[in-house]
Amino acid sequence: MLPVMPAARPSTMKRSENRILTTHVGSLVRPRELLAMPKKTDAAYAAALTRSVAGIVDTQAKVGIDIVNDGEFGKSGWANYILERVSGFEPRPDKLYQADWLGRDRIRFAEFMKDEFPRGAMGTPGHSCVGEIVYQGYDSVRRDLANLKAAAAATKTEDVFFTTVAPASVGYDATNEFYKNEEDYVFAIAKALREEYLEVYKSGVVLQVDDAVLANMFDHLTQQSPKRYRDWAELRVAALNQALEGIPEDRIRYHICFGSWHVPHVADAQLDDIVDLMLKVKAGAYSIEAANVRHEHEWHLWEKIKLPAGKILIPGIITHHTTTVEHPKLVAERIVNFAKIIGRENVIASTDCGFAQGEGIQRVHPQVIWAKFESLAEGARIASKELWGR
Repeated sequence: MLPVMPAARPSTMKRSENRILTTHVGSLVRPRELLAMPKKTDAAYAAALTRSVAGIVDTQAKVGIDIVNDGEFGKSGWANYILERVSGFEPRPDKLYQADWLGRDRIRFAEFMKDEFPRGAMGTPGHSCVGEIVYQGYDSVRRDLANLKAAAAATKTEDVFFTTVAPASVGYDATNEFYKNEEDYVFAIAKALREEYLEVYKSGVVLQVDDAVLANMFDHLTQQSPKRYRDWAELRVAALNQALEGIPEDRIRYHICFGSWHVPHVADAQLDDIVDLMLKVKAGAYSIEAANVRHEHEWHLWEKIKLPAGKILIPGIITHHTTTVEHPKLVAERIVNFAKIIGRENVIASTDCGFAQGEGIQRVHPQVIWAKFESLAEGARIASKELWGR
């Protein structure tokens, strides 16, 4: 591959050197103004998007979030937004794709799915790859980055990140009808994604790569055979690393989670099952779920698995899975648990996942989101006092 040009005025990934820093995963509830606008390409929408990003960055800073983003306001969703920015995919409105990413929970909780989460029971229309995958989203990503940087400058916020999707999570409801084999298909996706990764890097903003599907396919594919899952995942990690080639690791955050949908979680992969795959990704920081009650106990894993030198862990300390606002003392306790094992300077306190994975989704009411963020910030201050003695 061609050499990567250095980033302009890079936003260096900070460590918790003097206190515990706070951040979140990315997606936030969109303002009603944006959701009500039918056209996403006209000047009125562009102006509203700029205003909305300025507002959401300012609010994050005011509630005590140190490392902020644009709430993903310029994207239709956390993953399938990319299908709007690349060629090669066509909608398949008449074909239902089964929700394999739910694993056996789709069957175990069939009555719940039917009543509360119909797409899990029946599947959803998806897409097919019918042509060459080529990145075409330069205008969109540059617009979103410009909005984020302008908003950060206006609030004097130096630390920002920008989310993108990983190869494993592209087309999770799609089939390949064009490339001759799975490897060619996956690496074509990665080649296109690299263009977006480079745009983020060259803008000077920290790149976050989101990869829920890498974990979510564990149960479904392991039922076929453990080797089937490992082969599937290893291919996609290799493709991601190729797409990231030349971008310094200390400019990359890698987010992996276990499903943001509000359904029963029993079939989730355990972190122990996939942590080696996660650590193979050439990133400087790893963002994981850790407040979700199905995974909170997994902080003990780091007692036996050593976080590689120089890396940062960004555990979820508050969760989008419940409307209950975590007590600041619980927040502090969770932070301290990690800090005592991997070192206080290697912990950044975060959320489990986003609060609105799609533009029309609201996992938690905005009023509750901000209360949770305030608790995260207060808990980080309590933990910092315990860990630094001041």
